[in-house]
Amino acid sequence: MRPEKISILKEVKDSLEGSDYVMLLDFKGATVEKLADLRGRMRGNKTRVSVVKNSFLRKAVEGSGWNVDNFTVGATAMIFGKGDVTLVAKALSEFIKENNSAQKIKGGRFGKDSLTPSEIVQLASIPSKHVLLGQLVGTLAAPMTSLVRVMSGKISSVLYVLKAIEEQKAGKQQ
Repeated sequence: MRPEKISILKEVKDSLEGSDYVMLLDFKGATVEKLADLRGRMRGNKTRVSVVKNSFLRKAVEGSGWNVDNFTVGATAMIFGKGDVTLVAKALSEFIKENNSAQKIKGGRFGKDSLTPSEIVQLASIPSKHVLLGQLVGTLAAPMTSLVRVMSGKISSVLYVLKAIEEQKAGKQQ
């Protein structure tokens, strides 16, 4: 293999190994503008987009346990990175819907698990990590908030009783 091909293969392999997730997109018939648009959408998510030759992709995943044979037909764009996979899946789904194009999700990988196109679409429907964390905090805080309300109600009741006793004693002394 020529040195430049070895370098490209190493780059693809390093990209796969250093990523939390990888999504493969059929990029057949796409224009340079569409690729630039997709890259722009992914940039904010710490995600990269590369058009990869299928032969390099197959060689890069050898021995990893990930079977990409079903995904390596036609032009392939590889979307990979670290961070919140749901944001990337949402951006990818929006890109496909807005462009009404031939681009289709081929599949992917999250951690060591393979993903089907429908699973990637399902990931897009999950709220982002920040929203889920906010919901968790709200769920954890709800019992404490209720306890504070109940306790403040009891304290108010005690204060009303003490105020009534004070007024009653003030009335007897006159």
